[in-house]
Order: sequence, then C-alpha cells, then structure tokens
Amino acid sequence: MEIFKDLKVVELASVLAGPSVGMFFAELGADVVKFENKLTGGDVTRNWRVANEPKKGQSAYFSSVNFNKKHFLVNFNDQNDLDKVLEAIYDADIVVCNFKEGYDKKFGLDYASLKASNPKLIYAQVGGYASLPDKVAFDVVLQAETGYMFMNGQKTSPPTKLPLAFMDILAAHQLKEGILVALLKRSVSGKGCHVNTTLEESAIASLVNQASNYLMADHIPTRIGSLHPNIAPYGELFETKDDALIVLAIGSDQQFKKLCNLLGSDLYQNEKFLSNQDRVLHRSELEQALIPLFKAINSDEFIRQCIGAQVPIGKVKNLAEVFASPFAKSMILEEEVNGQLTKRVKSVAFSIRD
Repeated sequence: MEIFKDLKVVELASVLAGPSVGMFFAELGADVVKFENKLTGGDVTRNWRVANEPKKGQSAYFSSVNFNKKHFLVNFNDQNDLDKVLEAIYDADIVVCNFKEGYDKKFGLDYASLKASNPKLIYAQVGGYASLPDKVAFDVVLQAETGYMFMNGQKTSPPTKLPLAFMDILAAHQLKEGILVALLKRSVSGKGCHVNTTLEESAIASLVNQASNYLMADHIPTRIGSLHPNIAPYGELFETKDDALIVLAIGSDQQFKKLCNLLGSDLYQNEKFLSNQDRVLHRSELEQALIPLFKAINSDEFIRQCIGAQVPIGKVKNLAEVFASPFAKSMILEEEVNGQLTKRVKSVAFSIRD
C-alpha cells in the first residue's frame, strides 16, 4: 500500500517504540529518513544480538523495526551534521523522536523551535515515564512497575516478563494512533501539532479488564499462568495422545457444550460446570476431568473437528512451526542491506479496499 507515498518522516528515535512507528509509515509508502547518533555507532539495537548471531552486519533486533528507511549517522554536537538534520525537517511532515528530557532543546530539535520554520510539522514524541520524566526507561522495568510482571507467570514461578518488549510495542501503537489523528486534524486546520505518549501511560492504559477487575471488584490478579480470571476453561493446557499441547479458549456455555460433545463427555450437564461462573469457581476440578479426555485424542483431527464446530482451540507452537505456515511466510518482509539479507514481519496487519 502506497497510502503515504507523498509523506516525509524524519526519525530521530532509537531502540523499538519510535523506530517501529517510522517503519509503519515506511511500509505504507512514506519517505522515512532515520538519523542515528554517530558517536554511539548508531542505534543501540544494532549491537543487540542473540548468542548464535553473526557479530558483523545488521542485527536481527535492529532489522525488526528498521525497514525501507534511509539511514544517516550524524554527530548532533557538530553544527554541520545538525544542519543536515534541520534541513531534512524543514519540509518534513512528521518527526518521530524519543529524546531524553532536555536533549531536544539542547540541539534545537524541540517542537517549539521546529514549528517556527515548519508550521505543518507533526512532532511525535515517545518518552519513558510520565510521572518521572528524568528516569531512564526500559521495558522490563516498566513491566515490573505497571503490574504486568506481578500478574504474569505460573503459580509457582516468580514474577515474569512478557517475552517481547510489550511496553514499547504498546507505546508505538499509541503514538501511531496519535499521529493519524494529528494528520486528520491537519487536513482541516493546515497546522501541525505535538503528539506525545510514554511507555508508562501506554502500559497503564492497556491493563483494560485487569484494571477494572481491581477498580470495581478489588481483585488483585495473581499469577495463574495462561488462565483467564473471568472465563473457564480458558488458557488451560492439555496434552494429547500424540504428545501435542493444546490450549482452550471457551468463551460461552454453548462452546463448552460443543467441546464436551466432541470429547464424548456429558460434563456440561454437571451442576458444577453449568455456567461460566460455575466453571471459574470449580476450574481445578474441571481441568482434572478434562485431562484424560484430551489424552485420548489425536490433536490434528480433533482441532479440525473443533474448527468445524466453531470451538476455540489451538496447538502451542514454537516459531519454527509458526513460520512453516505459508500464511506466516507471506507476512515476512525482506530487504538487502550492504549485501546482507535482512528479514522481519510486517507491522501493517490490515488491508484497505475501495
């Protein structure tokens, strides 16, 4: 999609949140120019590698959110380099940045300074903490401080980080939404604006039902693995006859009845399991009753039957299994950088049709 082919984006951001916003617009056809700090060897994620990754070339982490951009290494303390950045911003539509507190003003790259020469500029800024702007922000710390780690993990495990930088991902989505609203606003007023979010705000805003469970029912969620606090059986894992691991997401009484029928069981008639709330109350007993039933079935055939009956179920897969799928492969974006083939998944997962 070339929706934004006439849009120019200047990216002054590093790590994950800001660069993923830049990549979003690059995928949609925008001209994205990324300036990186020459003194640090560029974006810090260029050197974030897994243990078995080659030490030379572009890291997989950096590649994941830097696609179809023009890259320039600059020394912001050098006036000639800084002038190149300012020149690029002069006719830009959007600036994406994640400057530490005060650094934007130090280099004259703050919104107030830039809008004087470019009134249509949308200045999109992502920070770490709204409550403590001076505090250095990294995903795992935010996950700890906004409740995610406390909730995540098995009953017997310590608080556990989600396996991706979800706070950055959530903040990136907030910033994208803010920019899109700003573009709509500019189409009417002709003027740009300052769009700002933080990882902290984005994290708290994404607590949704868990926040309301606490705010309305004084329920502090504890670690229950993949289980859903409001629905059962939802998140329970079962081994099958062919040693697959199956997860359930039963959201209604009708789905539970269909599941039982496919399993050849009348558990749905048990008074302890009649309603969803009954099943949540007696979920341990329900799980024990389901274990031998799943151990007697073959996963692929049973999943096909469940799909036909519209019963939510799935097999737990590793990434090799995920990307063995033709559909998953269709979501891979490839780009050659200095002779190196780089790969990442699309960040644009929607389609628009007339």
